[in-house]
Amino acid sequence: MNALSKASPVLRAGVISTAGLLGLSLFNPAYAHHPFGMGESTALTPWQGLLSGIGHPLLGPDHFLFLLAIAFIGLQRPRAWVIPLLAAGLGGSVLSQFIPLPEAVAPWAEALVSLSLVVEGLIALTVASTRWLLPLVALHGFLLGSTIVGAEPTPLLTYFLGLLIGQGALLLLVTSWSKSLLERLGSQGQRLGAGIWIGIGMAFAWVALID
Repeated sequence: MNALSKASPVLRAGVISTAGLLGLSLFNPAYAHHPFGMGESTALTPWQGLLSGIGHPLLGPDHFLFLLAIAFIGLQRPRAWVIPLLAAGLGGSVLSQFIPLPEAVAPWAEALVSLSLVVEGLIALTVASTRWLLPLVALHGFLLGSTIVGAEPTPLLTYFLGLLIGQGALLLLVTSWSKSLLERLGSQGQRLGAGIWIGIGMAFAWVALID
């Protein structure tokens, strides 16, 4: 019996409970613009660009939960993933400056970002490979970079610096905490967390498409 079939009751419980708990809170669109009421990208100052870069991955629920889940998916050497994940995310953000995201495609792209939480749950269940983390974080980076297309060069650079600071700090925290968390959760708790993350990802993706 594989890991997914073993965890199926937990997955069902996680999906059902998560959908119920999030039902009232998921009416807000997951695709956010700049935090702190900063307005359009073209009007950002360098200081605002820095704050926006720090705040975006921490205030956007799908981005924040994606980074947070790295703590419990069971990486063998979690700290070794920090630099590759930051590099992949920054690469996605830079790519977004050359390939603008059409407005009509934005909900579908946001749904894919939300579904990355589902993939993380499958990684925690050892159903999917940990190698999926790099393209997934690049996808998150692409969406984060798309919010600042058209900005002046200096705010753009400070925004990218802010992304590195915000995401780097959170990744260092969750990877340092990962082994201790997994010891506390145990295998059953890890499967329950995976089921909850799968439920959250499915709920976010649904909201992104119907909003």
